[in-house]
Amino acid sequence: MRPPTFSPSRSTVLALESVRLTMAGGGATTIRVARFDHAQFGIRVVAIEPCSTVLDWCAAHGAEHVIVGGFYMRPGGPPLGDLRIGGSSLPTQAFDSPWGELRACVHADDGEVALAWRRDLPAEPPGDLLQAGPMLVAGGRSLIHPGEDLEGFSAGSSQFDSDITEGRYPRAALGITDTELIAVVSEGRADDEAGLSMAELAAAMLGLGASSAINLDGGGSASLVVDGLLVNTPREEHGRELVGGREVATALRFFAR
Repeated sequence: MRPPTFSPSRSTVLALESVRLTMAGGGATTIRVARFDHAQFGIRVVAIEPCSTVLDWCAAHGAEHVIVGGFYMRPGGPPLGDLRIGGSSLPTQAFDSPWGELRACVHADDGEVALAWRRDLPAEPPGDLLQAGPMLVAGGRSLIHPGEDLEGFSAGSSQFDSDITEGRYPRAALGITDTELIAVVSEGRADDEAGLSMAELAAAMLGLGASSAINLDGGGSASLVVDGLLVNTPREEHGRELVGGREVATALRFFAR
């Protein structure tokens, strides 16, 4: 896959970019990239109840910048995996054992954001926590390798519509650099939009400069709202456009400090 290229002129607070990726073996797709200056933006976990599209939730709550969060039981919830807001645990459907302790999380507390496996965080961490995964990048290296299933998304695929690690699909991810939070969605399920495999998503996050990155809910749920506008085109299987996106159970909101 060719490394992404960017315009040299970028706001130090927020930038939105569209990058066309051409993958090895054929196929191309577009990713939408929103960069937030971590000194000026933090993250809050959002529980959406009842389920709503990210775009509609933003309109109802006056939110400008939001990306889809973790997985959930369709249709209508509940969320899958650990979910905490303001230090309190919210009702969810647990991941099947033993995967809950192995799967990755976004942990946000007092403006700081970290990506970590659940086993490496306190049992009752302060702040907000959203479990998703798999972890794509850690220590500046891709963690997605053929034949490896470190977080059990293949072995535990019965809890999902399919094995989310297989094939090319619309994807969503959060990455972290020393200075930025990077929200990414990829297009897919269209004749000119191949989508990304999990390994290609990890490579894209590395190309964007992320030292760590986590996969978020994808497929028809992949949605990114920037300045109140949905910047990607969510699609169901067979390419049918989901106008406004799919209704989801959780999201990540970028807020100005």
